[in-house]
Amino acid sequence: EVQLVESGGGLVQAGGSLRLACVASGFRFDDYAIGWFRQAPGKEREAVGCISSGYERQYYGESVKGRFTISSDNAKNTVYLQMNSLKPEDTAVYYCAAGDNYGFGSWSLGAKYYDYWGQGTQVTVSS
Repeated sequence: EVQLVESGGGLVQAGGSLRLACVASGFRFDDYAIGWFRQAPGKEREAVGCISSGYERQYYGESVKGRFTISSDNAKNTVYLQMNSLKPEDTAVYYCAAGDNYGFGSWSLGAKYYDYWGQGTQVTVSS
């Protein structure tokens, strides 16, 4: 069974940091790219960033560039989202997703690229 489980969400003050983790199981991790998305109440889902399976390529959404970083630990089947300089507008449920690494590119910021999704973890940034 394919599973993606996010963790690390919580409440943080503006300017603070959080690191989210996405643990994958049930598929060959090396064959998949991982994307991070978020959705705030009443808003559309937004791409945060994505990383290829060899993690040599990464792409980020404009609203998080320079503040968020994605990294991967293939030995642990885990991808991390390090979030720094958090703002209240970063408040959302954050999801990770997995898609076939073949054909990975900047278009991998699109949700349609992904086959599997986690349940999400809530991030709340207070002002």
